[in-house]
Order: sequence, then structure tokens, then C-alpha cells
Amino acid sequence: MDSYVFRTVLKTGKSVYTDRGSRFLGFAFTIDNKVQFKERLKAIADLHPKASHYCYAYRVGFDGLVWRCSDNGEPSGVAGKPLLGQLDSFGLSCSAVVVVRYFGGTLLGVPGLIQAYRTCGKLSIENAVVGEKSIVKSGYITYDYTQEHNVHRIIQQFNISIKGIEQGIFPRMQIEIPLYSYSQVMEAIVVIPSLQWEEND
Repeated sequence: MDSYVFRTVLKTGKSVYTDRGSRFLGFAFTIDNKVQFKERLKAIADLHPKASHYCYAYRVGFDGLVWRCSDNGEPSGVAGKPLLGQLDSFGLSCSAVVVVRYFGGTLLGVPGLIQAYRTCGKLSIENAVVGEKSIVKSGYITYDYTQEHNVHRIIQQFNISIKGIEQGIFPRMQIEIPLYSYSQVMEAIVVIPSLQWEEND
């Protein structure tokens, strides 16, 4: 895969899986960070307050090195790891899978639970829109308003995304620069008088 892109969920996918009365509801979606994941997990839990378990796995960061999975009270290893395995089998980063379980009264056993969570997670990802996104560097540029024309010329030339702007004599603009054009952008902006670049950590 191109080193300037990563594979992720572009549009949320959902699934339903049933086994011996238990119902499993799956959700696959994109996330930018752990805080965003917690918000999505809470929103799902709020929609299903009577469910017995909310199991999940996620990977954040373009390289997917930051990850977590949870069995949420199910026997150890039956939910979180199988869900993480599905993210990995599809090669996804900046993505999460949540499976909500409504207990149906019959114990499924460890093999049955692994199968249920794995299958529900897989179906959620298959029902999602998955694709590649450009890796970006994000940060802020501050510049003299008299240089606004030059700033916007560079933004258009290098396909830079504007995420926000604080107006003033020295506007401060939050931007995302595609990694593949980062070095060229740095060369272009260094010649603009009074422009400062502040990269996010």
C-alpha cells in the first residue's frame, strides 16, 4: 500500500447476528482519537440501555499502533480480541468496531461467543464503506492579512484542507497538509513574509 495513505472506514457499517436467542448488533465506524471513540461508544450504549454487553476494539493513528479492545464482562478473550482481529484482517486504522449483545437466556459457551462476536464484527465492516485516505500533517499557520492571496494560492495548489480560521490582522488558520506534498508546502510558505507554521503534536 502507498506509504502516503491508510485504509479506514469511510462510512459506518451495521450488522445484526443472532444465536440461540442472543442478539448481537455490530457497528463499524471511523475515529480520529480515543476521546472520539468514547463519545461514539456512549452514544451507542445510550441507544441500547437494556443490552447486557458493549464489547469493542479500535485502532487509532495512521499506523494503527494505538489500540484497545474490551470484553466488557464477557469471558476473557471471546469478544475484544476477535473484533480487533477483524480490524486487522481488513487492514484498518483510525477505525473501531462495537458489538452490543442482548442476552437471550441461553449460554453460548466460549466457542459460540467467539464465533458470534467475530462474525458480527466482520459483517459490520463488510457493510461499511472502506477505502483509503491520505495521511496528513495538521497544524496552524499565522500570517499577515496582506498575504492572504498568497496563502490561499498555496492552499489550492497543494490540496490543503482548512479546518478552521480565527480572523484578525494576523489570521490563524487550522489546516491539514497531505503528507505527499508536505515538503513542497514547507518550501512554498517559507518565502511568505511573517508567516508562521505551528505543527500539532
